[in-house]
Amino acid sequence: MSTNITFHPGSVDTQERVGFLKQTGVTIWLTGLSASGKSTIACALEQHLLHLHKFTYRLDGDNVRLGLNRDLGFDEKSRIENIRRIGEVSKLFADSACIAITAFISPYRADRQVARELHEKGGLGFIEVFVDAPLSVVEQRDPKGLYKAARAGTIKDFTGISAPYEAPEKPDIHIRTDECDVTTAVEVIIEYLTKYNYIS
Repeated sequence: MSTNITFHPGSVDTQERVGFLKQTGVTIWLTGLSASGKSTIACALEQHLLHLHKFTYRLDGDNVRLGLNRDLGFDEKSRIENIRRIGEVSKLFADSACIAITAFISPYRADRQVARELHEKGGLGFIEVFVDAPLSVVEQRDPKGLYKAARAGTIKDFTGISAPYEAPEKPDIHIRTDECDVTTAVEVIIEYLTKYNYIS
C-alpha cells in the first residue's frame, strides 16, 4: 500500500447521520453453504426493512462478482480477497447508517472475524447470521446445478464438496433453513435488530 495517503475526514460524522436517519448502521453478514438460503433471506429482509422505511442495501455474492470482484476466481487466495473487499464495502455502508445485508458463502472463520474486527474498530455493528442447512439438503435443492457439477468434477474448489466450509462456532443468529421458512427467518433477524436497538 502506498505510504503517501492521508485519511480525509468529512464534515458529517456517524452520529449526525444516525440522528437524521433515525437508525444505526450495521452489517448483517449471512454466511452458509451454497443453496442454504442466504440470498432468499437477504432479499426478503431487505424488502421488509424498506417497508419499515429503513435505509438498507443488499450485497449478494454473485452480483458483486459481476462487478467489483470480477477479477477474482474461486481459489483460496481469491476467496480471501473477495471477503476482504466485501468487509471493507459493508463497513462503508454501515458507517453511512445503512443496514447492510451481505449474502456470501464466506467459508473461512478467520476472514469473517477480520470483517467483524474491521467493523468493531470503527464502532460499527456486525451481526453474523449462520444460514444453516445440511449438505444433503442443499444438494437436493441445488437450484443452479452446482453441486451436481462439483460431484462430477466439472467445478473445482467448490465449497462443501472439494473446498472447506468452516461453520461459525458462535454466530449471533443461527437459522436452520431446513426447519423454518423465509418469513420466520426474517422475523428472527428483525427481532434481533429491535432487541439491540438497531431499529425501532
